[in-house]
Amino acid sequence: MRILLLIILFFPIILPAQEAVNNTQLALIYFQNKNFDKAAVFYLELYEQTGAKVYFDYYIKCLAELGENDNAEKFIKKQIKKWGNSPVYTIELGAFYKQTGSVEKANSIFETIIKKLPDSQNEIISIANTFLSRQEFEWAEKVYLQAKKNLKEYFTLSFELAHVYYLQRNHVKMIDEYLNLLEESDSYIQSVQNRLQNQVYDATDTSVDELLKTQLLKRIQKKPDKIIFSELLIWLYIQEQNFESAFHQSKALDKRNKEEGDRLMLLGNIAASNYAFDVAVNCYKYVIDKGSANEFYISAKTDYLNTLYQKIVLMSEFTNLDLLELESNFISTLKEIGENPATFPLIKNLAHIQAFYLNKADTAINMLERLLKSSALKPSQISECKVELADIMLFDDDPWQASLYYAQVEKANKQQPIGHEAKFRKARLAYYTGDYRWAEAQLDVLKASTSKLIANDALYLALLINDNIDLEFDTLNIALTYFSEADLLIYRNKDSLAMLKLDSILILYSSHPLADDILYKKYEIKMKQKKYTEAAAFLQKIIDLHSTEILGDKALFQLAFLNEIKLKDTEKAKDLYRTLLTKFPGSIYIPDARKRFRKLRGDVID
Repeated sequence: MRILLLIILFFPIILPAQEAVNNTQLALIYFQNKNFDKAAVFYLELYEQTGAKVYFDYYIKCLAELGENDNAEKFIKKQIKKWGNSPVYTIELGAFYKQTGSVEKANSIFETIIKKLPDSQNEIISIANTFLSRQEFEWAEKVYLQAKKNLKEYFTLSFELAHVYYLQRNHVKMIDEYLNLLEESDSYIQSVQNRLQNQVYDATDTSVDELLKTQLLKRIQKKPDKIIFSELLIWLYIQEQNFESAFHQSKALDKRNKEEGDRLMLLGNIAASNYAFDVAVNCYKYVIDKGSANEFYISAKTDYLNTLYQKIVLMSEFTNLDLLELESNFISTLKEIGENPATFPLIKNLAHIQAFYLNKADTAINMLERLLKSSALKPSQISECKVELADIMLFDDDPWQASLYYAQVEKANKQQPIGHEAKFRKARLAYYTGDYRWAEAQLDVLKASTSKLIANDALYLALLINDNIDLEFDTLNIALTYFSEADLLIYRNKDSLAMLKLDSILILYSSHPLADDILYKKYEIKMKQKKYTEAAAFLQKIIDLHSTEILGDKALFQLAFLNEIKLKDTEKAKDLYRTLLTKFPGSIYIPDARKRFRKLRGDVID
């Protein structure tokens, strides 16, 4: 009974709403099929029921299509009277006159609206938006220009006026409006940047970017005391990833204002995160040259060395002289600012360079062991130190001692990322030395790691072992043994021997499932040798022949990155990132690929 009563009570409310939805759909179907007489009936009824202007617009369109101009004019005038001389409907009358050829009558109506603008900012915006909806951009501009004269605060409607200029493609006036705002007050900077992000970088006309730079440089020359213009120019250079120009502008601003170098530190961090290591190094050197009394001196020295380290490790950009110079800088800096928890990253990176690049594993091991004995490190740093020490010992052909250190870190950090990392490296060591079943068991546990990178690495290595062990034609696991031995040789920088091992697998087993893994290892070797074109060719083979296998998405991402950073083919990199995004939506590389694709496309990334 209650349910029935509720239905009776609510039915009169639900029915008209449902009827309106159905009538809207019917009206649109009639309109799209050019049955304007039937559509007009529905739109008039809907407008009278709801007062929604969208139905009014469609009704007038129907009358125009039917040639009923007199009825349309009368109806519009009726609405003007009904709504108390509403400027919105008055504009509709002017637009109707213009559409039917009475341009002078339309202009007279529009001029009257401009002369009688209200004082309310919201009403002014509503009037301008009505003009914009009719693509009457010049009249919308006149609304805002007149309103600016009428209102006390001249800059109140500057953002709206700049948007009108954007729609008119009058980029000179648009930019002037934004720069005038900044000249009035620095507080508008974030809003201006947000607008420019959409209106400059989303513009199809690439000359807008250059126009903005030109206008900014003129303002800087005319108003050198307005720092905000220089800061906007620096922001603009960063969006373009033109870090060199951003550096010169930042340096000039720092000198002019006698600053402490904080803007150079920030730019250095941004440049380093975008692999512009040379610019980052110059930023930090500039701050270092200010002297040890500067508040950013130690941070600058630390970031300077870490950036040089990243350039070597991530980009393989170095000569032997670079390595020796970096080692010397590490040692002198540590002598200057001391060995302590704050400088631990420098010590760890120095040990890595000495062991893996300068063939000084003994020196690196002694330094890290001495540090462990000193009790100067935090617990987390002790674990990091032991992992690095184990890595170096494995490199130096001491797998037993390396395994002990990995085990210690794993035991002390069972639920922590560093513990998972140590467990993975211990499993990888077992794989290197041929203990595949034990390694596989450890890797199975790591597949559930909270660290996506560790879980992905564990999954790959577990599948590599599982797919290639105890094959019918390889009961002795010869192919997998050769492959893991080659992998260890690559780790130990014995690349020529590794290449021979990899080739021997293909000679013995021409169609072995390890084919894509062998190609990837060859890519890694060529990258270390700085033979980027050859490295790219191996990745392309994986994509062409093995795209559906586990290395398909990784090869695609690495090839895109290689084209972007090393081969400088941004269009190809962009195409490859796009392919990855569409073909492998669940890939671990998606977030990074999306970010890099958007940067190459010209989007502004915070």
